[in-house]
Amino acid sequence: MLMGLLALGVVAGKIKTANGTVPLSSRVKIRLMNNRGRRLRFGKVENKKVVIVMTGLSMAMQILNSKSEMSLFLSIGLTPAFGIGQRFGDGPEHELAFESNGDDTREFGYLEFSGYNNVSQNGEGLRNFLNRVWYQREEVFPIDGVPEVRQHAFWVPVDQSYYGLSVKITDLKLGTCVNSSTCLPRSPMVVRVERGVTANVFVDNKAYREFLRSKFNATPIDMESAGVALVCHQLDMPFIAFRSLSDLAGGGSSLSNEASTFASLAAQNAVDSMIKFISLLAS
Repeated sequence: MLMGLLALGVVAGKIKTANGTVPLSSRVKIRLMNNRGRRLRFGKVENKKVVIVMTGLSMAMQILNSKSEMSLFLSIGLTPAFGIGQRFGDGPEHELAFESNGDDTREFGYLEFSGYNNVSQNGEGLRNFLNRVWYQREEVFPIDGVPEVRQHAFWVPVDQSYYGLSVKITDLKLGTCVNSSTCLPRSPMVVRVERGVTANVFVDNKAYREFLRSKFNATPIDMESAGVALVCHQLDMPFIAFRSLSDLAGGGSSLSNEASTFASLAAQNAVDSMIKFISLLAS
């Protein structure tokens, strides 16, 4: 349906504001088309043709909604600042960060790692019964490769020319307040990071956050970007991601997760950053 359309593909994981609107829509002249459970928004941003689709959470949804021929894919959304579904120190009776609006759920149970600790007869701690988790590469079949001959990808690079261009939006002034009484403790800023990681879990655990940082030198973690990146890598298409930090994964208050408070602000800041970047492409 979208084959041959020269436009920017904007894939948004979770960018609705508190009142349920998509903040980008009010700033774009668009026409709508519903297709297979998705709403496609066709229009222009800074004189650049765009096709916007909000996919929801998880890598699978990003992959399903990114298989179109565009000139460039931009992934936008929210992410913890490095940063499992439960807060550090919380129990199963505590509500998850996005549970109230239907994103997170405790319906299917949880795994409590401390329940698998092994103790010797003299009381000394031994290795956990859960043993190890081995991180694996993804199998890809590039469009210019040999059919059915797999390649592997663990890190997927963003387009270097667009990454270089993104330095020009680091001085962008971002929103600070959700409303007149709820503001960030300091002004947010646009920064470029060397590495980010994606997983189908909402990471909100201080120890795991610190492990991922030390192991992979990653700053943000999200649930979507790698899905878009893998599609673009396979199709040899340029890709860049804009993520707005919604919380410190496991490092904030023990009473609640910051994401539920600042999600709408983070969504707007992600959109503002992307629009500024698109304006540089238009010029």
